[in-house]
Amino acid sequence: MSDVVNNKAQHRFELTVDGHRADAYYKLDGDVITFAHTEVPPELGGQGVGSKLVKGALEQVRVEGLKVIAQCPFVKAYIGKHAEYQDLLET
Repeated sequence: MSDVVNNKAQHRFELTVDGHRADAYYKLDGDVITFAHTEVPPELGGQGVGSKLVKGALEQVRVEGLKVIAQCPFVKAYIGKHAEYQDLLET
């Protein structure tokens, strides 16, 4: 697996695995990033690619000092299961 890339022009984090790309789409408003939707191709399903994508995205968000709004159910569930990212949530 390669590293998670922030494609700022397309407003998405990307993770390419075996020629297939998983995406986590977002909106940025000041210092708040809203994750709207995550897509993992069927070819990558069940391999933990979505989790690796979200983890990589959240690590970059932390470095940039952003707060998170998790509209995407997958991102919301991931943060719910990983207490180390709950401090990133916008309150």
